Amino acid sequence: MKVEDLGSGVFRVSHEGRQDLIYVAGPTGRRWAFWCGQVFREESFAEAVAPRRGRHAGLQPVSAPMPSTVLKILAQPGQRIAKGDAVVIVEAMKMELPLRASADATVRAVRCREGELVAADVVLVELE
Repeated sequence: MKVEDLGSGVFRVSHEGRQDLIYVAGPTGRRWAFWCGQVFREESFAEAVAPRRGRHAGLQPVSAPMPSTVLKILAQPGQRIAKGDAVVIVEAMKMELPLRASADATVRAVRCREGELVAADVVLVELE
């Protein structure tokens, strides 16, 4: 694996012929990383890279990673979503960030509107 610092909290990770961009921001102890449509908080990094067992069960909230503007809602209540599908696109720090489903699910509720300014950690979409 090769990690290249592109500056301003952006890293390129190359592994087995694949390249991903990872965005990292926040102060020590409260950092977050945005990778492949998912947001990881510093305290959850170890959990995020741990092997996953079984299907996700119960409610799966899709939350705003930071204060942002909802640009586009891509999912509607009752819709089936596959793991990795973008469900909402937000804009923060002049970047468009697609927020993706962490597992196959059904959209239970959409809790935001396009153009809405949302705070960090606000649940935008509920999946089950």
